[in-house]
Amino acid sequence: MEQPHDPASRMRVSDADREQVAEMLRTAAGEGRIDTDELDERLGAAYSAKTFADLAPLVEDLPGTPPYAPPLPVSPAPTTQPAQRTNAIDPRGGRQSETGVAIMSGYERRGDWLVPQHLTVTAVMGGAHLDTRRARFSGPEVTITVNAVMGGAEIVVAPTTRVVMEGIGIMGGFSGPRDDSEVRPDAPTLRVKGVAFWGGVTVSRKE
Repeated sequence: MEQPHDPASRMRVSDADREQVAEMLRTAAGEGRIDTDELDERLGAAYSAKTFADLAPLVEDLPGTPPYAPPLPVSPAPTTQPAQRTNAIDPRGGRQSETGVAIMSGYERRGDWLVPQHLTVTAVMGGAHLDTRRARFSGPEVTITVNAVMGGAEIVVAPTTRVVMEGIGIMGGFSGPRDDSEVRPDAPTLRVKGVAFWGGVTVSRKE
């Protein structure tokens, strides 16, 4: 019998593979398809087989039995990239403007909160931390004005949020993201304004 030339047929077989072929042969003998002598001969070959190429000829002439071959590799399930989170636009409720003050202290907003149309934060020898990744915006564009005097503010946005920096630094500075590659044209916009005097305001994108 001609040996198969599929490279996969040269794979080594296991005891379970040999036993599976032996059971096929016993069934064929019970149906009268092969005689006792041939059964013994094929069983001996099955139990001494080393590769799938050794097993295939033993059952390929039996009706209803496909040529024995190694199982096909299972393709990994396609991975689904998680949908990127964007800030929901929620114009209902809430005030159009709010203020936050951190004088020798701190001011913080995080989690699910409503960013008003205009939020003004004053930090004097203090600090503010505003995490907008899970926040709802009052409109397609909201503005945060930070005035920092010997203080500072950190603003965190989602990767899909557009950021417009308009702040002025006096012996201080405003810094924000420069890469908008993940931002869609219809993405919500956060405009950051204000003055940093001997202080700093930073805006960073994080997942």
